[in-house]
Amino acid sequence: MLCSYFVTAQGKIADTIAVKDSIPLKTDRYGLRVGVDLYKLARSVYDENYKGLEFTGDYRLTKKFYLAGEIGNENKTTDEDQLNFTTKGTYFKVGFDYNGYENWLDMENLVYVGMRYGVSSFSQELNSYRIYNPNVYFNEQPEIISGERFNGLTASWIEVVAGVKVKVFNNFFVGFSARITRIVSSKEPANFENLYIPGFNRTYNGEFGVGFNYTVSYFIPIYKSAVKPKPKEEKK
Repeated sequence: MLCSYFVTAQGKIADTIAVKDSIPLKTDRYGLRVGVDLYKLARSVYDENYKGLEFTGDYRLTKKFYLAGEIGNENKTTDEDQLNFTTKGTYFKVGFDYNGYENWLDMENLVYVGMRYGVSSFSQELNSYRIYNPNVYFNEQPEIISGERFNGLTASWIEVVAGVKVKVFNNFFVGFSARITRIVSSKEPANFENLYIPGFNRTYNGEFGVGFNYTVSYFIPIYKSAVKPKPKEEKK
């Protein structure tokens, strides 16, 4: 009887160990996420004065940090009271995102902040302008057709980024980000300002700008890393 009891007890212990060993370890996926800015695509359809396309991407470096960037081009005609001009060019941004969201189970959502360094190469064409006249009601100035073109313009800037990315179904994410930008350097013609810069958007007071994007992206998993359980604190 005693031997039978020990055999039964050892069998239960072995079954318990087997169940514990069969529990899969939690893993984090690492890989590349590529996407496109839906706002620029939609605006290119409904706004006859705008054509633009932006691709986005990020690569997970650690549990919290992502290498991130955007590349795109814009062709925009700005029509104001005193002048009408067209900006054409390409841009590239690179930086990082920090995910501050603590996901549950297998969720892969991001609530992040980050920074970018952006560069742009573009041209400006002055289509037409009017000479400013404070007495516009008495003597409206005629529009002057110009067509003067300024090539080889460049600009660089830094961005502070905040946004979210939410997994909607298998490997597909939708997201939104807002940006505050500040010019670092800008090459301008002698007699014309860079009032709009591709990738930077409209300039305000010559230095600051704002921007945003709506994205849909696809995650390409490359490898998985096991999540180490947090060590339990010893009771005093």
